[in-house]
Amino acid sequence: MTIKQEQPSNIVLIGMPGAGKSTVGILLSRLTCRGFVDTDVLIQTSQGRSLQDIVDTSGHLALRAIEETAILGLAVRHSVIATGGSAVYSPAAMAHLKKHGIAVFLNVTLRTLGSRVRDFSTRGLAKRPDQGLEDLFAERFSLYMEYADVVVDCNDLTHDEVCAAIMKKLKEGGCAPGPEGARQPPE
Repeated sequence: MTIKQEQPSNIVLIGMPGAGKSTVGILLSRLTCRGFVDTDVLIQTSQGRSLQDIVDTSGHLALRAIEETAILGLAVRHSVIATGGSAVYSPAAMAHLKKHGIAVFLNVTLRTLGSRVRDFSTRGLAKRPDQGLEDLFAERFSLYMEYADVVVDCNDLTHDEVCAAIMKKLKEGGCAPGPEGARQPPE
């Protein structure tokens, strides 16, 4: 008797703030006929306040704990999930996401992040108060690589091109990017 293993149905986007997870996630969900979940939005909705307010009033570790709880509470299938940049600090959260999903690291350079996000001080980053962006980038990069099933270099690509690159890599890896009838991204 052969037991058929369930193929992961979620596409989990990981990466730094400003990498394009939310925007690409919305586009990718439409292209692949999947639902869309943004964990930062879940957190803000459940807490009734912004990520920055959580960091300012409760600290970065509180935001990470809230993020972990939000992710562990997710029970979705056939969805694109845009995670907060700090989701990778929680092995439990990442194991939960990867149980039914493929983790796609949207990799961008520090220079690209700087050109996309003008003021990181208001982004609600779960980082130590003394930590600069370069240090945070270096610290998280190894975690993103550790958890990534697929890495997509997003530098100099439009959001549509990032979606096309993700779908191509998923197909190459033997993962169906969407159900029959899913639309193809623009060439």
